[in-house]
Amino acid sequence: MAMKRVAIEIGMGTDIRGADYTKAAVRALRDALWHNSLGIADALGKPTDSMRVQIHIGVPKPEQVDKAQVLAVLPHGTGTVDVVEGGLEIPNDAGTGCTVIASAAAVVRLDI
Repeated sequence: MAMKRVAIEIGMGTDIRGADYTKAAVRALRDALWHNSLGIADALGKPTDSMRVQIHIGVPKPEQVDKAQVLAVLPHGTGTVDVVEGGLEIPNDAGTGCTVIASAAAVVRLDI
């Protein structure tokens, strides 16, 4: 058997005032995952923890994302986190802070 992509889930998350890139990334992944309920593993007679998830996060400053906190969001299976430059950073009028917008994609694979 081979690992096959069975789903891709997409989400967006923000940190409105704190400029916390990890918080925005975690919220983006939750947005992607919490709008779905994947029954494919059960339908194929596989345990839900057999899912392998590739998490892709886009934020303006990838080095400021704690990958372990993002990975901890996964309710089932195991995964990897790749953070790249993307998303948006919108400065406030005073120039003292910004809103961070992160995008996330979770690619789910099963050995089928």
